[in-house]
Formats: sequence, structure tokens, C-alpha cells
Amino acid sequence: MGLYLCVFEDEEELEGVEVGSYADFGELRDYVTRELEGGKQGSRFPTLILHSDGDGEWSAAECQTLRDELTTIATELSARPVVTFYSEWQRNVAKSIGLVPKNAFESFIDVDGEFLLERLRWLADFAYRQQLPILFQ
Repeated sequence: MGLYLCVFEDEEELEGVEVGSYADFGELRDYVTRELEGGKQGSRFPTLILHSDGDGEWSAAECQTLRDELTTIATELSARPVVTFYSEWQRNVAKSIGLVPKNAFESFIDVDGEFLLERLRWLADFAYRQQLPILFQ
């Protein structure tokens, strides 16, 4: 089952990120917990890590904190070694666009082959500026 994170205003979808599967999102969060939080879940990045990945939302207020967390995570992952893609679809997408990750930041991609942390940070910033939540679908 795929995870789609999106921002709606009334009935109109304004923006969204197709993450991949829930397992792919879980793999990102597991990596961050293991490598950046020393195995202590949510100790540094509670907004990203402790939020349920089921149906729900990050409120507009939480999006500001999420954006800041994602900025720190992206910076730290840029200094870490490459991580093997978790899913076959990621390997296929990376191959199709000629992506060869140079670091851990580039090792997490969305279904379009864009860097997942960059896309999520952009979505969190957009949601915060619009004062709208990010919905999990």
C-alpha cells in the first residue's frame, strides 16, 4: 500500500508527495532513529519519528517543526555514506533516471526519483506557509 502525503484546501489538492510504500517510509524513519538518534526513537526528531504513519495529519503548526527537523536530517545524511535502496521499485527508478547516490541523503527517493527528504521538507514548508495540514493518505 502506498503512502501519499498531501495538502488540501477545502476539496482542492494543492500539493502532494508520493512517498512509496509505508514500509519505505518506515525504512527512512528506522534509519534516522538508528543513525541520528542513537536508537532512541524520537529523541531528536519527534515530529517525524513519533507520528503515526496511518491515516492522520501533521497540523500546520507541526509542519514548522517538521520542516526544521527535515532540514537537520538532510544536512546530517548528506555527510553519511550511501544506503542501499530498500525497495526494488527504488532501484528501478534510480536506474531509469541515472541516479547513483553519493550519500545517505540521496539514497532515499520518492516514486518520481526525487530526493525524499527534500520533497518532504518542501511540502512541510508549503503547508506551514499556507497554514494547512499535511494529510496522510
